[in-house]
Amino acid sequence: MNGAAFACALTAWQKHHAEVKGYLVRRVPDPGVAEDLLQEVFLKAMRQGQAFCELDNARAWLFQVARNAWVDHVRLDKGTVPLPEDLVDEKESMAPVDELAGCVERTLSALSPEDGDVIRQCDLDGVTLKSYADANGLTLPAVKSRIQRARRRMRDRMVENCQVRFDDAGQVCCHVPRPAA
Repeated sequence: MNGAAFACALTAWQKHHAEVKGYLVRRVPDPGVAEDLLQEVFLKAMRQGQAFCELDNARAWLFQVARNAWVDHVRLDKGTVPLPEDLVDEKESMAPVDELAGCVERTLSALSPEDGDVIRQCDLDGVTLKSYADANGLTLPAVKSRIQRARRRMRDRMVENCQVRFDDAGQVCCHVPRPAA
């Protein structure tokens, strides 16, 4: 914004800002919010630059922008309703599969060292099958077979020891938690 445009906008603002502020204060119950809306109007006027100086009626433009700012505020203001005092704080329920952490650890420790190692590294630690194969001197097909067999044995043990059940889609739906031994 050049100096002339700034001076023009500032002069119009100084001349009309008290009226615009009064307009907003009468419509917005919170004086702080009214002041914020007034600042928005001021910024929009300053951003107009030379176009603001070319307005036929700067006062009308300021009031229109103030009205729009107020309407936007009312539209976006989502009132809150206090919660009843007797509302029970329900804990978030975990997905059944997430509640299996203790059972998974117990079952892993009960598997053979080879089964437990491949599941820990590939499924829990994120080691790729190829990296696992290279690190253990195995072929990739051998690791794929090993992890499939280990997963099957782990699943069978979890069904037996933790009474894990699955829904029609094969997802864990429930289990009977038991304390660590």
